[in-house]
Amino acid sequence: MKIKKRVIALIATVGILIGWASLGGSAAIMHATSSTEFCVSCHSMQIPYEEYEGSVHFSNAKGIRAECSDCHIPNDPIGYVVTKIRASKDIYHEFVTGKIDTEDKYEEHRMAMAETVWAQMRENDSATCRSCHSNEAMDLYSQTEEAAKMHKYGVENNQTCIDCHKGVAHFAPEPEMDSAAFDELFALADATPTSTSVVYPIDMIDLGEFGQVNPTTAMNVISESNGQRTVEISGYQMKGAERVLYMGNGQRAIIANLNDAGQAAVVAGTFKTDEYGNEWRTASITSTITSPVLASLDPLWDYAAQLDNVYCSTCHAKIAAGHFTVNAWGPVAKGMGDRTDISELDLEILTKYFQHHAKDVAGH
Repeated sequence: MKIKKRVIALIATVGILIGWASLGGSAAIMHATSSTEFCVSCHSMQIPYEEYEGSVHFSNAKGIRAECSDCHIPNDPIGYVVTKIRASKDIYHEFVTGKIDTEDKYEEHRMAMAETVWAQMRENDSATCRSCHSNEAMDLYSQTEEAAKMHKYGVENNQTCIDCHKGVAHFAPEPEMDSAAFDELFALADATPTSTSVVYPIDMIDLGEFGQVNPTTAMNVISESNGQRTVEISGYQMKGAERVLYMGNGQRAIIANLNDAGQAAVVAGTFKTDEYGNEWRTASITSTITSPVLASLDPLWDYAAQLDNVYCSTCHAKIAAGHFTVNAWGPVAKGMGDRTDISELDLEILTKYFQHHAKDVAGH
């Protein structure tokens, strides 16, 4: 029995209509659940929404606004669907577990949530960022010198947007490092043999009655008696700034600060003018110390690497110590440190780590 053409046409039409309605309905649902209004309708999204409202992606001089989906949902079909499926867990936690339904709970999980998003954006090379921004379209001359330098560095080192712009629309997790690692340094310092010939402070320590020595400074031990070491420190002085001992000739990495008595006790060479017109001379001072000291810089550098991971890499990709010179690292580290709650001592140790491995020191 032959089926009439009209019946076939009717079946085909109904099938098309059902398919169209299914696909269209699915697309409409997908689109509706991608709107900012839908995203922030959940109670747990109020905190990130308030942070977003204070960001340049919400309000800016050019009047361009990036919605939630612009940053969190890739445009390619597969990435789009995968992201929507992943987002179903947010609904589950909103209505079933209440995992982040209070501010305290949100802060407790902020780091884990941020790392999840960062990992996804690294996987797709920050695809959502690149839907609006591109390296080729950047006018580096309109950027600050530092921004232009870092964008160039990022391109040369195959970094992706999220490596550095982690706090661009939401507050980055507050970096925090417990005291266990530093306590371990003290334990190692307490165990340093009295026969050690070169020692290194882990803190700002008194140089007898002559001033203070900065952490990581190499001190040659002349003698030791009853927990008191007589040490010699060698460095450089710049004319007009004789209160300071620097790490190298022309290198403004401070290793010691001297008082009047300390300046008088310095054994100094002859001033010589450098290529910038500054006058430098060798300088050494001998005094006593009683503070715990390390027999090697390795534990301090390991500690500095942890500081780098916690306070630097939380916000941006790691910057190799050899990227800047000794003199450049000082202000760079201070400027970045001011944006965190890193302690003065930890910032000093981290700065010295960068300076000791700077591009004009490495290999020497």
